[in-house]
Amino acid sequence: MKTACYLFIGLWFFSSCSSSEAGKIKTETETYFSADSSLIKDSIYKSINTYSWKNKVEYENALINRIEAPKGFKRIMLGENSFACWLRFIPLKEGKPDVKLYNGILKSNQSVHIAVIDIDVGAADLQQCADAVMRLRAEYLYSQKKYSQIHFNYTSGDEISFTKWCKGFRPVVTNNKVSWSKSQKADSSYQSFRKYMNTIFMYAGTLSLYKEMKNVSNLNDILPGDVFIVGGSPGHAVTVMDVASNEKGEKIFLLAQSYMPAQDIHILVNPNNSLFSPWYALKEIGAELVTPEWTFTNKQLMRF
Repeated sequence: MKTACYLFIGLWFFSSCSSSEAGKIKTETETYFSADSSLIKDSIYKSINTYSWKNKVEYENALINRIEAPKGFKRIMLGENSFACWLRFIPLKEGKPDVKLYNGILKSNQSVHIAVIDIDVGAADLQQCADAVMRLRAEYLYSQKKYSQIHFNYTSGDEISFTKWCKGFRPVVTNNKVSWSKSQKADSSYQSFRKYMNTIFMYAGTLSLYKEMKNVSNLNDILPGDVFIVGGSPGHAVTVMDVASNEKGEKIFLLAQSYMPAQDIHILVNPNNSLFSPWYALKEIGAELVTPEWTFTNKQLMRF
């Protein structure tokens, strides 16, 4: 039964959260399995979600255990092994650390985030906005061993698949044209996966990613894993990390981004509603979604 990710949707978890302030960072963990106050076992948490870049995942720092839904809202049901569920439980760094660039320098604007996702940014200026979107999606697929679904297009339009990469083939770019060369041994290790992603970051971006995704015509259908994206140069993209709703069916959501230069992926604040922040409400979007460093239109929600 696909129950592990959404048992907390029932009476217990949200009755305990309903009196909290919006966007409160929790200082203690609440179980999402049952009504009692005992913590879930670390082994159970690991069996639900895998985050390959971390040797040890601390369930108390999972997004769901750190950022509460506002009063009157409950997180929506999600399938246990879904991308949406994987994002909901993604580990955050403890507290509210500064956002750092790939070179260790602090991001100049430290007012845009409420939390930082506990994932590396790499040692080069590669994992920027669209790259962070692709990293999260690919990490989920890799954790599920769905290697055949890991593929992205270069800006040239050429599809670069991880399965072909795993067989030892490497894309060679010459005068904006892509060819493949069998130059490596077969390797599907995580280290090989990260090298694959770095090549994607080099030759793909918001424009190519926008063309790969499908438009979500009805904003009320929003799900974790959806992306607000503007394809172009410049362009930008932010990932929907979680969604909750109230009895009226009104939905709210969390957003995460990287930016330029490459930097830690961070959970955004809501610059237009400090009491509701970091949650964004669909009913407040109107024609535009205003985030701290970019404004999207209500037509720019996309899905893999």
